[in-house]
Amino acid sequence: MPVEVTIVSALLVGLLGSTHCLGMCGGIVGSLSLATPKGRPWGWQGLQLLAFNLGRISSYAIAGALFGWLSAHAFDALPAPTARLAAQWLSAGFMIALGLYLTGWWTGLGALERIGAKLWRYIAPVGRRMLPVRHPAQAWLFGMVWGWLPCGLVYASLAWSLSSGDPGSGALLMAAFGAGTLPMMLASGGLARRLGTVVRANGVRRASGLLVLAVGVYSLIPAGAAHHGHQHSGAASALTALPATR
Repeated sequence: MPVEVTIVSALLVGLLGSTHCLGMCGGIVGSLSLATPKGRPWGWQGLQLLAFNLGRISSYAIAGALFGWLSAHAFDALPAPTARLAAQWLSAGFMIALGLYLTGWWTGLGALERIGAKLWRYIAPVGRRMLPVRHPAQAWLFGMVWGWLPCGLVYASLAWSLSSGDPGSGALLMAAFGAGTLPMMLASGGLARRLGTVVRANGVRRASGLLVLAVGVYSLIPAGAAHHGHQHSGAASALTALPATR
């Protein structure tokens, strides 16, 4: 899948999956919106929310760069066509898993959240020491800590970034995913209760999951075509290598 399409897909996945984000982060975002100190100018609340979310997206980008670096070293050990094909299958597989997770038809990604929860016990105290948040710089740092909150949606996207094979591409993919979640998370600060009723509706979550699932299935098409072409090329090479007979 071309890089431009992958980035747009990541943005779309973040936007559609942000129905899940509101359940995970809506409470803390709502708290930030109500914690504006007295005497601050108009717009301070929005600045706090924006800084918090930019910190969260920064953590996603750092994690994406790390996963891209790991995949770069893993793919270097494989022949180029095999590495490219493995990346395509990995990307498609996790998008399908994420779509099934959002629809509620398969909750296997919840196991990753339970594993992440064990690590979160050590990270969460760092964030608690930053409360109450009093200025945007502190909100940004708090968001960077909060970005490591166990979340199946984030984990699936991180696994998708493994297919990038490059730290920069992995960071860009995760930043695009985070940017997709931004509209819902910014709006949830002032409209948390009303939005929560809407996005938690089964129909909305299922429709979002189906669209993500469609992205995954669509990305299987070039992977399948590449696999078929690779097999055909291998068979042709084998026939060419046969000794000529009289």
